[in-house]
Amino acid sequence: MAGIVIRSASQNLKSNSSSSSFLTILKNGTTTRSYASNVITKSPFDSNILRILRNEIDYYSEYLPPPQPIKFKSFRVEERPSEQVITIRGKFGEKEDIKIQATMYDGYQHVPVLEDDSSKLSLRLHVSLLVDISKGERGNDLQFVCSAWPDSLDVEKVYILRRPRMPPTPYLGPNFRNLNAKIQEKFREYLDARGVNNELSAFLHEYMMNKDRIELLRWMDGLKYFMEK
Repeated sequence: MAGIVIRSASQNLKSNSSSSSFLTILKNGTTTRSYASNVITKSPFDSNILRILRNEIDYYSEYLPPPQPIKFKSFRVEERPSEQVITIRGKFGEKEDIKIQATMYDGYQHVPVLEDDSSKLSLRLHVSLLVDISKGERGNDLQFVCSAWPDSLDVEKVYILRRPRMPPTPYLGPNFRNLNAKIQEKFREYLDARGVNNELSAFLHEYMMNKDRIELLRWMDGLKYFMEK
């Protein structure tokens, strides 16, 4: 589920931290670095790139988001630095293990702005989810492919993942929306009982907005570090 990074809008949360303190915060899975480095003669071209990168890092560091949560209700959130996905794990009852893989923003819809001028459009960002529900190491898993929108969670597919080996071209069933309405309703209730619902979708959108900014800063810091060598 590779996602494309969409730069999120500027946040109102500001931080008094400097760029170097931001790099300290990013030590979760990343080696921290300081701007201080040995004096090395650079070409005008390299120096210009470094100047631009440092200015960008300084600017975005002023809008550094708060630390990312490691829990949401009964779920554990596993951040994956420098990756476009995160993993969320939970349990339901004594037997069921729930594993959710969520992408960063990987798409969007144009939606009308609720104003008098209906010609205005805004973006409704999309996050993809793969929900895996298992009942033991050797059993088959029930998987859902979902679309997480800022205010709703839509199911796209539901199918059985056969362990230990999935066929190379498995039949994944029809489009979820084409199923009998009662079947759709019962599967939505099934997911909702396990905490996979609109609330989770709203949480993920806030999380991914912050992750998008953090990953952008981490990416720019990596470029700067390379150019400084």
